[in-house]
Amino acid sequence: MRRMSVDTLKIAPSLPGNSRRDIGFAVGIIAMLAVLFVPIPAFLIDVGLVISIALSILILMVSLWIQKPLEFSAFPTVLLLATMLRLSLNIATTRVILSHGDQGHNAAGYVIGGFSQFVMGGDFVIGIVVFIILITVNFLVITKGATRIAEVGARFTLDAIPGKQMAIDADLSAGLIDEKQAQTRRRELEEESSFFGSMDGASKFVRGDAIAGLIITAVNIFGGIIIGVTRHGMDASHAADVFVKLSVGDGLVTQIPALIVSLAAGLLVSKGGTRGAAEQAIMTQLGHYPRALMVAAALLGVLSLLPGLPMLPFALTACALAGIAYVIPRRRAEVVQKEQAEQKAAEEKALEAERQSVKESLRIIEVELVLGKQVAAHLNFSRDELANRVAKMRRRFASRYGFVIPEIKLSDDLALDPRSYAIKVHGTTVASQPIRLGDLLIVLGDAPVPDIPHDLTKEPAFGLRAAWISETFAAAARRSGFEPVDTLSIILTHLSEVIRNNLAHLLSYKDMRSLLDRLEPEYKRLIDEIVPAHMSYSGLQAVLKLLLAERVSVRNLTLILEAIAEIAPHVRRSERIVEHVRTRMAQQICGDLLHHGQLGVLRLGNRWDLAFHQALKRDAKGDVIEFDIDPRLVEQFATEATKMIREKTDQGENFVLVASPDARPYVRMMIERIFVNLPVLSHLEIARGVDIKALGSIS
Repeated sequence: MRRMSVDTLKIAPSLPGNSRRDIGFAVGIIAMLAVLFVPIPAFLIDVGLVISIALSILILMVSLWIQKPLEFSAFPTVLLLATMLRLSLNIATTRVILSHGDQGHNAAGYVIGGFSQFVMGGDFVIGIVVFIILITVNFLVITKGATRIAEVGARFTLDAIPGKQMAIDADLSAGLIDEKQAQTRRRELEEESSFFGSMDGASKFVRGDAIAGLIITAVNIFGGIIIGVTRHGMDASHAADVFVKLSVGDGLVTQIPALIVSLAAGLLVSKGGTRGAAEQAIMTQLGHYPRALMVAAALLGVLSLLPGLPMLPFALTACALAGIAYVIPRRRAEVVQKEQAEQKAAEEKALEAERQSVKESLRIIEVELVLGKQVAAHLNFSRDELANRVAKMRRRFASRYGFVIPEIKLSDDLALDPRSYAIKVHGTTVASQPIRLGDLLIVLGDAPVPDIPHDLTKEPAFGLRAAWISETFAAAARRSGFEPVDTLSIILTHLSEVIRNNLAHLLSYKDMRSLLDRLEPEYKRLIDEIVPAHMSYSGLQAVLKLLLAERVSVRNLTLILEAIAEIAPHVRRSERIVEHVRTRMAQQICGDLLHHGQLGVLRLGNRWDLAFHQALKRDAKGDVIEFDIDPRLVEQFATEATKMIREKTDQGENFVLVASPDARPYVRMMIERIFVNLPVLSHLEIARGVDIKALGSIS
């Protein structure tokens, strides 16, 4: 009991305000009901009628300015109270009119008297006509249309509830929304169904109010005339004049708020799925087509010139429509431009905030070109050219190797040597090179050094002999048969070669999935047969990476998938799958390596073929499980291969090294340590019809 008293004391301070409001609301309802039975003076009738008119105007304004119908979900309740208020006032005025109508036109209050004089102009026939027109408009036009819209809206809303519930559950299951958002949407769905269902019934209030107003007015007229003649001794014409004016005035005072509330109900239910205030929605949609406005203006202009029609109203309206049609596109362009500027500013602000955040320092950049302070200043005026050439480089890599390399970020680093640059892949520096700003580089190779001032160096991309020369000796270098290279070209060539050497690292899982998503439906079904029955998506990515590691393009992805589908059911190791794929891609591989229509071939020779064959250890099925070779043979092979390869390279030959199919991966493993760019093929990868140029053998 003590705990209960404490809790009561805790919540007591919040009760009086709510309690007073609830009690006041209940007293207002009781007072409204009391008016049905208790006679009230004319002054209170005036106050009640003014409140009824004010309430109807308030309802209309709220209906105009709400963004969606559910924001006025209390409308059916408000409509019931407003209708009940008008009916109770109608009964009160009926009682006063029949009781004191003989006292004159202000017997039922000054509001009714004012309406009877102002609207009717002192003639009750005009009042009757106006009253009948208001009843017709309200009952047959607005109320009937609003009732039909509410019925159809309620029906379709209730029919759509299961589908919308399933859509909410699907979004929740897919992770597009959380549980809180799902609850909010379910609650909105329940409120929407309840609202349209209530509106379907509430529209009957308006219809019944119109009928009741018509009956009450008729009762007031005929009853008043009878009472005036029989009880108050008035002659028939005088009684008809007084009671018709009072009754019609009462009907007008009642029907005008009823008409306003009916219009509000029609606006509310006809809003449907349109969001925004009624003015904004209507004016935006009507003014969305300036050409329609221009056609309407032209038509009105033609009508203004026809004989017998007033020119001024048509001409003024035509000019107004033409002016609106002229202004709207410019206003819309200004709004779009402003929105774009705001969006750009917001994006820049978000980008700056992201740069300043701690998470940004954790993000790994795939490819980054870092410039020293002086190099960045030297290339400052060439930033646009640098961006264009980098974009061309990415397009060239995409067409050559079959996937889009990541964006290349350009940045400055004060910690870097001011006269050097660095290339980073996944945040790791893979190449760094000092550079002489303002000078040009000529690649010498085995050619003699030209007779001009120079400083010997090595070309950064391929490690060839080169020399720095001053820009003033560029013409002399060209006469000697050399082509001077500027700073920007040196950096981009080096960047291109670094990217080519790291293609396998740049093919991410996301890139691989995007390549697969672009395939035709037939090949997507082929992927479904391969994955996950025989290999995973990561295994498929490993195959593509192994191909790119040897600079084999994956642009012919359909052929690669077909080759994988052939071998995957029988082999699990990615290395063996790649060897089969390479055999199927022999035509493409040889075509990419042809030089002047020929394929230069350097063989291993019998001795090394035999040595590598003996080093291959196989299992009972004949599959290679190990490569066991004497380290001294490896050193000897490296020495002899280096001598022969350098000899052919110095002669300007373009060639590939050919080994047996089983030994090819291991030969490639040893050769790439010395000559990164030298392709190593197997005999099975030499396509039919290729013109082979034999250059000898290593042994």
